[in-house]
Amino acid sequence: MTDKKSAKTVTVVQIGSPLRRPGVQRQTLIGLGLNKLHRRSTLEDTPAVRGMIASVKHLVRVVDEQ
Repeated sequence: MTDKKSAKTVTVVQIGSPLRRPGVQRQTLIGLGLNKLHRRSTLEDTPAVRGMIASVKHLVRVVDEQ
């Protein structure tokens, strides 16, 4: 297993509203820990998280990569 201190993280900010978007995109935002505009969520940088970010790239912005 990876050590928590050495694990890379990625911070995303929600910049778009899920209104009038497919339900899958709304659920992806919830999975990323976002539900309102300008909320930030710091997540572990894994391929699964990167895929989720890519699927809603028009609604989120990556602000901090370590």
